Amino acid sequence: MSFPAVPQITLRNGTIEPVAIPQIGLGTARIGVDETQKLVRTAFELGYRFIDTAASYENEVGVGRGFRDSGLARADVFISTKLRGSEQGLDAAKKALDASLERLGLEYVDLYLIHWPLPRVGKYIESWNAMEELLAAGKARAIGVSNFMAEHLDRLAQHSSTTPAVNQIELHPREQQQFQRADNARRGIVTQAWSPLGNAGDLLHEPALLTVAQKHGRSPAQIVLRWHIQQGIVTFPKASSQERLAQNLDVFDFELDEGDLTAIAGLETGWRVNGQDPRVYEEF
Repeated sequence: MSFPAVPQITLRNGTIEPVAIPQIGLGTARIGVDETQKLVRTAFELGYRFIDTAASYENEVGVGRGFRDSGLARADVFISTKLRGSEQGLDAAKKALDASLERLGLEYVDLYLIHWPLPRVGKYIESWNAMEELLAAGKARAIGVSNFMAEHLDRLAQHSSTTPAVNQIELHPREQQQFQRADNARRGIVTQAWSPLGNAGDLLHEPALLTVAQKHGRSPAQIVLRWHIQQGIVTFPKASSQERLAQNLDVFDFELDEGDLTAIAGLETGWRVNGQDPRVYEEF
C-alpha cells in the first residue's frame, strides 16, 4: 500500500533554519520498550516519519532501536520527546535531555517539550530557560510545551523572548480546545493534539461519526484524524497493529465538507481523558 506524502507544517524556532514537522506521526504513550521498537520499525516501513515519545513513557530506548532498525537517515525522520516533571529546573532539564538522547541513541531531537506546566512546582520558567540553551547548543532543533494554557504561556512570555514552537494539548471531538487553539495561533504556536481519538473509547461509536464515516467509506478513526488534518493540527495517534497504522496514515485522499464539520463540532462536551486538567494535574 502506498500513501501520498504527509503534509508538513513549519515550526518557529527563533533565528535558526525553520523546522518542518509531518502532520501525522505515531504516538507511543503506555507502550513497552519491545513493542515500541516493533511499532516504530513498522511505522517507518509504512511511510511514517514522525515519532512522539517522552521520558515518562520509559520507552525512548525502543524508539531509538526502531529507528536504527529502519535504516533511514537521521535527517529523514522527526523524533520528539518530553521533559518529565521530576526533572524540571535549569540544570536538571539540561541533564534530562542528555539522558533522553543517550536512551534514544541520538545526537539531537527534532522537538523537545516541557511535558506539563506543574504550576504548584513552579519550575517551568527555569526549565524553559534550559530548553533555550539546549536549542542554541543544537541538542534540539525546536522547543515547545505540552498541556500549557494561556495563563502559563503568558507567564512564559514575560520571562522569555522565545516563543514555543508547539503546544501539545489534549484535543479530540469531545474536547475541541477552541479557545486554546486560537490562543496558540495568535502567538504563532503550532497546535499539536495528543489523544486525538479520545483514547479510542466510545467516541468512535458516536452516531454522528458513524454517519460521516459511512458517507465517505472510511472508519470513524479516519474521520476524526481527517478532522484534525483539515484544521491544520499536528497529531500522532497510537496504533497496536500494522493494519491500524496503515489506516491512520490513509487520510489524505478525501475531504470533510461543511456538514461533516458541523456534525463533529456538535460532539463537544469538554470531557478530558482521566480528567487531566493542566491547572491541577501533576505528572512526575
